[in-house]
Amino acid sequence: MPRTPIATPHAPQAIGTYSQAIRAGNTVYLSGQIPLDPATGELVAGDMEAQVRRVFDNLRAVAQAAGGDLSHVVKLTVYLTDLAHFALVNRVMAEYFSQPYPARAAVGVAALPRGAAVEMDGILEL
Repeated sequence: MPRTPIATPHAPQAIGTYSQAIRAGNTVYLSGQIPLDPATGELVAGDMEAQVRRVFDNLRAVAQAAGGDLSHVVKLTVYLTDLAHFALVNRVMAEYFSQPYPARAAVGVAALPRGAAVEMDGILEL
């Protein structure tokens, strides 16, 4: 099965040896997104809610570039440097997703790229 890279200027450009997403058949694998502003390449200013929203906006931009949207996400993984933010992620996620919600895992981590406090990746089915 051919693999097709997905790229959009509406999400941060890859900062390493990876693609923003890869499509394989009807499945799209979204690389991890941290709260980088795609225009500046810098972490967004603001509180944790602003960071979580930026991550969802980045994921949505890549999903749209692949021909889908967040309603096509079947699996989401959330990485947090402080699991105390888990309730906030749930609240904001409810604004970006509707039922049936994707399967999800939340993982507490010691550190994330660029000093981010949150990162998310996902899998879409188109």
